[in-house]
Amino acid sequence: MIKVSVNGALGRMGLTVCQAVLGDSKTELIESVDINSNNDNTLNSKPIYNDLSKFLSEIKPDVIVDFTNRESFLSLCELAIPKGIRIVSGSTGLLDEDYKKIKKLCSDNNIGVLSASNFAIGAVLMMELASIAGKYFDYADLIESHHENKIDAPSGTAISIAEAASSKKDQKYKQNIAEKQTIKNTRGGDLQGVQIHSARMPGRVARHELVFGGLGQTFTMIHDSIDRNSFMPGVILGVKEIISHKDFLIGLDKIMGI
Repeated sequence: MIKVSVNGALGRMGLTVCQAVLGDSKTELIESVDINSNNDNTLNSKPIYNDLSKFLSEIKPDVIVDFTNRESFLSLCELAIPKGIRIVSGSTGLLDEDYKKIKKLCSDNNIGVLSASNFAIGAVLMMELASIAGKYFDYADLIESHHENKIDAPSGTAISIAEAASSKKDQKYKQNIAEKQTIKNTRGGDLQGVQIHSARMPGRVARHELVFGGLGQTFTMIHDSIDRNSFMPGVILGVKEIISHKDFLIGLDKIMGI
């Protein structure tokens, strides 16, 4: 059995992860951590710590699943990796310098960490297909919609999809440069020529729509996460696979063999 703890255990994603861990025959949910916990909070009769340092001084899981934010994830890496604890994280907003720091921590300690912007297997396949299709089209727009409480825009997944769509092109996508924009920024953000548009509202978990345009045709890819359970097969796969790795992996595709 793989002993699993969750950082951010009382958040919406954290609670869903806990249920997924409990529901898998090869994983065991042990004590977890959340900054909003009090002395009465438990999951599966296990206490939930509110202090990461105290938690790591008393508990030694095989893997910590992290769905928090950039700052909390970095603190977790600094404290957990030297203790030989592996991490699977869906926290986004990381900077280039953060990736370099985590990579060095993994290398110095021979411990695996998986960081992914999206754990929905369909979304990962969408990135792979986008990389194939992108080189055959001249234009690309990406529309992403998320729940109203998401703090970053565009989503980390949208950035990953746009990067994938551009990865095999010799030049940037062409763009229609509007001579007049009645409303500023109507054409959206720009990543390597991919126009990205973000919507935030109730009623959605996550939706990514990538539209390629070419002479006389368009090609559209859509991935919808109907609820947070869509991410759980990828999370559990990450937990099981990271055990055998001793390096820093970026993206679920690294353990899917694509």
